[in-house]
Amino acid sequence: MLAAVCSFTINAQELPKVFGKQLHPNSVNTETGTIRCITTEYEEYLQNKHPKRATNAEFEQWISGKIQENQAKRVTASANSTNEIITIPVVVHVIHNEPFEGSNENITDEQVLSQITVLNQDYRRMIGTPGYNSNVVGADVEIEFCLAQVDPSGNATNGIDRVYYGQSSWSESQIENTLKPNTIWNPNNYFNIWVCNFGGDLEGVLGYAQFPSSSGLEGISSNGGSANTDGVAIHYEYFGSRDIYSSGNYQSPYDKGRTTTHEVGHSLGLIHIWGNTYNNESCSFSDYCDDTPASSGPNGGCNSHYSCSNYDMIENYMDYTNDACMNIFTQDQKERILAVLQNSPRRASLKTSLACMPLADSKDFELLNGINVYPNPTQNILNIGAAELPDNYVIYNNLGQTVISTEVTSANDLTVNTSSYSNGIYFIRINKGSQSKVLKFVKK
Repeated sequence: MLAAVCSFTINAQELPKVFGKQLHPNSVNTETGTIRCITTEYEEYLQNKHPKRATNAEFEQWISGKIQENQAKRVTASANSTNEIITIPVVVHVIHNEPFEGSNENITDEQVLSQITVLNQDYRRMIGTPGYNSNVVGADVEIEFCLAQVDPSGNATNGIDRVYYGQSSWSESQIENTLKPNTIWNPNNYFNIWVCNFGGDLEGVLGYAQFPSSSGLEGISSNGGSANTDGVAIHYEYFGSRDIYSSGNYQSPYDKGRTTTHEVGHSLGLIHIWGNTYNNESCSFSDYCDDTPASSGPNGGCNSHYSCSNYDMIENYMDYTNDACMNIFTQDQKERILAVLQNSPRRASLKTSLACMPLADSKDFELLNGINVYPNPTQNILNIGAAELPDNYVIYNNLGQTVISTEVTSANDLTVNTSSYSNGIYFIRINKGSQSKVLKFVKK
């Protein structure tokens, strides 16, 4: 089992202790003098804190079995079956000590939205975006991320939870013991991301993630264990993309949103391409993905590097290279992610969460109970089937943004041309009088 922490601008000659352990010299980026990740230290901290937490070997034994089960199911499945896109509801907790949005760590909504856009580009391998690659083992992971539309109390939200604290920065202990437990939304229904200003022993850190638990090996003690810290924490200057929203607060060369892509990968079961060590000169350590070439250790910048009898896959999101040259998840990495999303506690439940559905009227399903949409998934045309004409409908994308809003005056208005829509998850809210119904559909 594993979790990740990333850091920046630390003198390699004065390696600090993080989570109680001194950093390994090989974690230093030789081109920039930066340290981007301290994976082993954070996971060791979690395992020391929760002795029943699965070891690396136990987790790998569990996930390999789940991957084999998934592959066997696909062999016996109907040739006509299709994979449904998995939508993960996200809440971004913006932790700040600033009176105005856009000032330092109190980042704007636009910067938050730019990060959600990057996640969708990267995990969907979207053509025409920086997340696309032509590598033969490159994978569309078929996961999309949306900002939550309903909060844990049932109220409407935009998925951005701004929390004011009377302090300007946060240390490791403060984040783990105070910030996360006091602000987390139910991790069974929401994927939690915290954005704040790191300080103390996390001075210069980019971000870190909590690795998933394995079913039956969760190791959660009676005090709640790791459930109340589950999610990803990112320094605000490395959250979002300058290419999408140029007015945000960023630090290059990690200003294109790939820190979060990397950390979310850890939270969904991926490890670094060189395995659980900073020194793999023997090439004996593995990331358990056969289609990612073995690597002797982390790479910085965007320069090609030859090790372990092959060129390293420096474009992989699970390396330490600059944001600009990352663009690959592989098929085997996808297998690991899907196994986690189908089986791991607090990951599997995200698939059925309704947090991305816009809040509807309290009289839902009374008048519009029999309404449906078809075909679903759709390619070019979506039909709305209804016993009587609704008043109007609104289609939202997976960010909660309005795609179209249509007043219904005849049956012709119940046919929606979706040919220009990007592939992914959409929601349609159909209204009649004071009542409404929300349905999900997939554009392929």
